Amino acid sequence: MRITLKRCLAALAMASLFTTATASATDLAVGGKNFTEQQILTSMTSQYLESLGYDVDKRAGMGSGVLRKAQENGQVDLYWEYTGTSLIVYNKVTESLNPEETYQRVKALDAAKGLVWLKPSAANNTYALAMREDDAATRDIASISELAAAVNASGDLTLASNAEFYARDDGLGPLEELYGFSFGRANVRRMDSGLTYPALRDGEVEVSVVFATDGRIPAFNLRVLEDDLAYFPSYALAPVVREDTLAAFPELETQMNVLSSLLDDTIMAGLNAQVDVERVSIEQVAENFLAINGLN
Repeated sequence: MRITLKRCLAALAMASLFTTATASATDLAVGGKNFTEQQILTSMTSQYLESLGYDVDKRAGMGSGVLRKAQENGQVDLYWEYTGTSLIVYNKVTESLNPEETYQRVKALDAAKGLVWLKPSAANNTYALAMREDDAATRDIASISELAAAVNASGDLTLASNAEFYARDDGLGPLEELYGFSFGRANVRRMDSGLTYPALRDGEVEVSVVFATDGRIPAFNLRVLEDDLAYFPSYALAPVVREDTLAAFPELETQMNVLSSLLDDTIMAGLNAQVDVERVSIEQVAENFLAINGLN
């Protein structure tokens, strides 16, 4: 039913916008960052907009700061950004905000710079804690509060963490303080981010710090624990377009909102896994997704 509804939504949007988009093809610079999720989104967006009649200049694989500056300078019209990145990195806001507050704040701050945040997707690539699905089920742990209770009761659960999250001011220490528990220094294994996933999968640790949309979460059958006290900042994924580009092509807002509405954590993790685990090409993953949803 979910796919059917999405296909209907996509079909209606495309029917109403087809004549406008195809009547005035234009060069549209679509940018993207240099990691798997962003490369998939850049390819997906480029293919989608090309099918609507735009002449797309795809600029994938850019560094985050370089990409942002390129958009501010008018060299990139559109790319997918994370609300938390704009809030903290580009706008230097450090106060704690809920997801909706984060979105509204960056929308207002970036509007002053000529950038328009379109509809945010349900994908949120933030830090998270994860366990093996079978172990979490056995221990009856679905949230970080339940994890905290288990750690306090037994004291024998171990955590894999990258060095940054272990040491940063908004990392492990404040998380433990908020939830009222401590793994203890001896029970934290610090390692490269890429090694935390196989360490958890192989049973070397019981818990790991992960990124919520990483493709290895479904591939390794991991359970992301609910952040029930809302510790982690929101990194909701949304298309951001230059104001002057949107003024020239107002139909772009509805078109991109259709695409944004199809994305959530599970879908992005699955797409990432196809590339990182199954070794399907980025272009093919993007093309298949658009075909499934009737957008190419």
